[in-house]
Amino acid sequence: MHVTTVMPSATQLRRIGPFKPKRLIVALILLALAVAPGLLGELTRGLMVDAYTQVSAFVATTLLIFYGAERLFRFNIGEALKGAKGFQVPLAALLGATPGCGGAVVVVAAYSSGNVGFGAVVATLTATMGDAAFLLIATRPDVAIVVLPLSFAIGIASGWIVDAFSREDMTANTTAHCELAPLIGKVRYRDYAFFAAVAPGLLIGATQLSGADVYEFYGSFVTVVGLIGTAIGLLIWASSIVSAMTNEKDSPLTRMAEETAFISVWVIGAYLAYDYIVAFTGLDLELMFTTVAPLLPLIGVVIGLIPGCGPQVLVTTLYINGLIPFSALMGNAISNDGDALFPAIALNPRAAIWATVYSTVPAMMAAYGFHFFAPNFLN
Repeated sequence: MHVTTVMPSATQLRRIGPFKPKRLIVALILLALAVAPGLLGELTRGLMVDAYTQVSAFVATTLLIFYGAERLFRFNIGEALKGAKGFQVPLAALLGATPGCGGAVVVVAAYSSGNVGFGAVVATLTATMGDAAFLLIATRPDVAIVVLPLSFAIGIASGWIVDAFSREDMTANTTAHCELAPLIGKVRYRDYAFFAAVAPGLLIGATQLSGADVYEFYGSFVTVVGLIGTAIGLLIWASSIVSAMTNEKDSPLTRMAEETAFISVWVIGAYLAYDYIVAFTGLDLELMFTTVAPLLPLIGVVIGLIPGCGPQVLVTTLYINGLIPFSALMGNAISNDGDALFPAIALNPRAAIWATVYSTVPAMMAAYGFHFFAPNFLN
């Protein structure tokens, strides 16, 4: 696979500047909320610390191991897909089931280059849970160990069925200019600073998973590490051009910092959205969702059709807080395509739409299968 990567021109760099204006505004708003007086600031700081220690530190560690191994062994995923032939669909599903959006984006890029078939695209988009997988793994590993393998198996089946029975002409557009992963540049001091906060953050997160009270063990150190890590992540995100994945030519440390920061912002947003509603509106979300219980699997599937990871992270957050059943989470996990849908739409809109349609069918079957036959499973 050959994915064309283009360095921003001087004009583009001047337009982007050291920060991206919209992201900078969001980052400043989040930081302002964190230093606000009273309950608002206290709640925001607590949620930022939770997001960093419960999710971001684990995401950073996972990505650093993955990208470090990729660099160490010089393994080219695109070339492996091209030569896989009959194993393209299972490999594509495996890449999709890998936490995050990078694996699915790689398959979409390989399809645009004519290196994999349409069944591989359906397999990877069906199997992927996007960035929401990181949140689920970090907070409910017992559920993740069910959702991810099941999504992987359904992705393989969907890809094979599409290749066997689809009569639509889904020939890849091999002339498409694919700029999915811009080069970011050399490792910067902020990347080292972010890495320095990961180790204590991981220690705190691991202690939390054991069920222990981290504040009893580490005291205010928890808050300091969480807020520093969050602040550095917001700085990286506000000045980054990354929107889905980084370039394999970049340093593993830089790739880890950039992608973790991107994912962390979505997680913080989902955490804040849920807890702000509970704390400041007085809405009884549990009662509200209970009244539409039969529709929740359908709602999970429909939200999965929305491109991007933000809505999917919110669905996972609702499940973790006990507001929606496993059936809705499972339907969302299968129907959602994460950030991989954006390049798919840009490169081949017709194929992207059909791939989404095909993934919706197994999503509905799985969601309502659990709803009717195992309503209390993992709830």
